Order: sequence, then structure tokens, then C-alpha cells
Amino acid sequence: MGVVLRWPGQPVDEPNRHKTVVTVISKISAKPAGKQACLVVIYGIDLGRRHSVDGAAIVLGRSSKADVQIDQESVSRNHARIINTGKSIILRDLGSTNGTFVNDELIDEYVLRDGDFVKIGRTIFKFLTGSNIENAYHEEIYRLTTVDGLTQIFNKRYFVESLERELSRAQRYRRALSLILFDIDHFKLINDRHGHLAGDQVLRQLAAVVKARIRREDVLARYGGEEFAIVLPEIDRANALVFAEKVCRLIEQTQFKFEQNVIPVTVSLGVTANEAASDGPESFIKRADERLYEAKGQGRNRVAG
Repeated sequence: MGVVLRWPGQPVDEPNRHKTVVTVISKISAKPAGKQACLVVIYGIDLGRRHSVDGAAIVLGRSSKADVQIDQESVSRNHARIINTGKSIILRDLGSTNGTFVNDELIDEYVLRDGDFVKIGRTIFKFLTGSNIENAYHEEIYRLTTVDGLTQIFNKRYFVESLERELSRAQRYRRALSLILFDIDHFKLINDRHGHLAGDQVLRQLAAVVKARIRREDVLARYGGEEFAIVLPEIDRANALVFAEKVCRLIEQTQFKFEQNVIPVTVSLGVTANEAASDGPESFIKRADERLYEAKGQGRNRVAG
């Protein structure tokens, strides 16, 4: 059965825009947002930058006159406005072409709550509020060192650190350890045909689909661009190959949609396991990468290992 997720940043056909807008007015929490609040960029240009929303109103958009400028073609000149009433903070779309999204939902007007994700164009913000906004901000910056802002899975830095740790443990106790590297076949064509917003949607949906299938102890990370990695502690090569085949078929059978278009997506996967006590993280990754390219050379949409 195909999996379809709603996606922040999904463009809306202009003629049908007013028919498809979902207006979401969230419930105001027991502790409504007050003056101490900010937006933190967790994906896009100026990663980690904090924008205060203490003022009565701020405009987000592509215009150089916007209070928060987002210089992207997919962003309208005056895209959205944030209104601070003192008791709550309201995000309002200003009739933008591609819409304003909160937590994967297209909105017209929305009362923001602590931890909400706001997507405008290809930029994702996290809304923070509370009595100690400085602590919340620094905690979010720390989280950004381990989590990829777009896909919300681990990033390359965390992956490398985890692989080093698990490889050391596997060698010390003579335990099995496997690594899968995979990437999206012909991803550039997806961007060229459907646009980068579609590419972002595919990346995030794919991450969500695979994340739902791994164990708690496994590490799924975005290794770079359209490439992903899975560290599998206590899993030998034979079982890693079986799991990789399941992932390959799962992605092939999943329905990826952007606007009203279904986008066929397949992946190629390379699998390796710890083979020698002298294995280091670099050689481990290199071996998996070589098998990934072997899978691509054999025709893509397959596993090599």
C-alpha cells in the first residue's frame, strides 16, 4: 500500500488555491505565548539564526523590506505575517502563491505553540517560546548539531560518531555490525522536472517511511544530498541484505506525491559488514559506498553487497 504524507512547502495551483487552503486555528495552550518568543532557522540559509517576534507584527517574505527576508523564488514578496497580541502569537498567510505551512499543514491563520515547525518556501523555522527563551534557543542549536533540519533524522556528523562508537564496540566484543548506504536514483531529474520543493518533499517522505521500519538501536541518517545511511548494530551481512531488499521494495511501492503528480522513486543500496579487526570508519564507509555504486552500475533499484 502506498504511503502519502502532507508536506510543508507544497505549492498550490493558483486557480484552485482558495479551494484547497486548510485553515487551522490551534487550541491555545494553558501557557499562551507571550513576549518571549522567536523563530530559529533549522533548514535553509542562515542555519541557526534567531529571529525575535517580540514586536507587535513582523512580515516574512522575499522583499528586501520584509522584517524576515527569505530570498527564494518560491517565496512571495510579502508571504506571511506574525502578530503578537501579548497573549498569543498568530501566523497569518498573506495570500502567498505557494502557501504557508505549520507542522505539515497548509494554513490560513494559526496560533503558534512552542515547538511548531513553520515552512515558507524551502526554509524551515522552529517556533520557540517560554519563560527562558535563551535556554530553549541554545538547546535547539545543540539539536541542530545532530539532526538534519529538513528530514528530521540524524545528520552526517552524528552518523560518523555513531559508526565509530558501534564499530569499536563490535570489534571489542566480536559482535556483528552492518552498514547500508543508499541514495535516490536519478534525483536530479526529479528536481529538474518537478522543482526543488518536490525534491525536498521526496527526501522528507522517504526519511519518514524508512524511519518507521528501523529498530530503536539503529541509526538512520542523511549522509549528504540524496544519500542516506543506516547503521545496524548486532546485524550480520546476510540479515542486512534481507533488510536492504525490504527497504528497496518499500520505496519502490510507496506513492510519492507532489501537488497532483505522482513521482516514481527508487533507491540503490550498498551493504557491508565488519570483516576485519582493522576496519576503521573510513574503510567501512568506503566499502559500502563501492557497493552502492555497484548497485547503480547493475541498473539501479537494487541491492549490492
